[in-house]
Amino acid sequence: MDQQTFDLGTTTLQRGMTVPNARIVYKTYGTLAPDKSNVVLYPTSYGAQHTDTEWLIAPDKVLDPGRWFIVIPNMFTNGLSTSPSTLGEPFGHGRIPEFTHWDNVHAQKRLLEEVFGVERIALAYGWSMGAQQALHWGAIFPDRVARIVAVCGSARTSVHNKVFIDGVRATLTADAAWRGSYFTERPVTGLRAMGRVYAGWAMSQAFYRENLHLTVGFSSLEDWLVRSWEANFLRRSGDDLVASLKTWELSDISDNPIYGGDLDKALGAITARAIIMPSRTDLYFTPEDSEAETAKMPNAEFRPIESIWGHRAGNPALNPVDMRFLRKAVGDLTDG
Repeated sequence: MDQQTFDLGTTTLQRGMTVPNARIVYKTYGTLAPDKSNVVLYPTSYGAQHTDTEWLIAPDKVLDPGRWFIVIPNMFTNGLSTSPSTLGEPFGHGRIPEFTHWDNVHAQKRLLEEVFGVERIALAYGWSMGAQQALHWGAIFPDRVARIVAVCGSARTSVHNKVFIDGVRATLTADAAWRGSYFTERPVTGLRAMGRVYAGWAMSQAFYRENLHLTVGFSSLEDWLVRSWEANFLRRSGDDLVASLKTWELSDISDNPIYGGDLDKALGAITARAIIMPSRTDLYFTPEDSEAETAKMPNAEFRPIESIWGHRAGNPALNPVDMRFLRKAVGDLTDG
């Protein structure tokens, strides 16, 4: 199926602003079972749209569309669903509302119910900010999620992760087009600089020591930085990327009226069978943080990816070894 749009209508966000004509752009893969028991929710990650992460949906990849009905809802702020780049006045020129994962998952719940008649999902699968959304599902709608695979993500954005986010934001907004709360034109210099900063965080030290970038189609380090990392962010709106960083920064499964900031209580409420999968060499979603969160979840297994691909071990489009590790985790969780 081609991408579709679900109109949410006038939507009040968690932080208090009201957005008219909010929407989710989504795409589905596979066939919905008659009893609607085979739904996999696969939210998007930072800077990504469904076309960037759908590579792992295939019979020989991580999510088999012959078995599952997979729904990728594009996250608010990613440029397809409601985002700074799609909002009209009065939201331009620094009046961008804050979007949270509470907003994302409640919109996704409406999508599943109102379009497909689905009230319970077999699996919430996500990487990075997608993993954050999967864990929000587990905490906010515990009776609606049977299983969770959370890859290289977190239940609450850590203090160190916030320092990383702030550094990326400072790099992007150092562009001359930044006016304190919005860009007056495309921030090419800032986007290129952001890509280079990100390349040092997203991949591990060992990745570069082993020159693995030369094994996946790039002829030099500069080629890798320009064609992979600069190119990745040059595709996107600067305002959208800044707004997505705020969503990431605010991510906290307990920051809502249900849990009142009590993270232990929120983690303890996730009754879904879960596998929490950090990368052993992730520099900003660290395995230590994931292990501490997993210990508070009643039905969760801590299963780190033993990889030198850093954060990108969780989205291994160029790395079949880590892809097979993710595939096995999904199989273990859903076949057991």
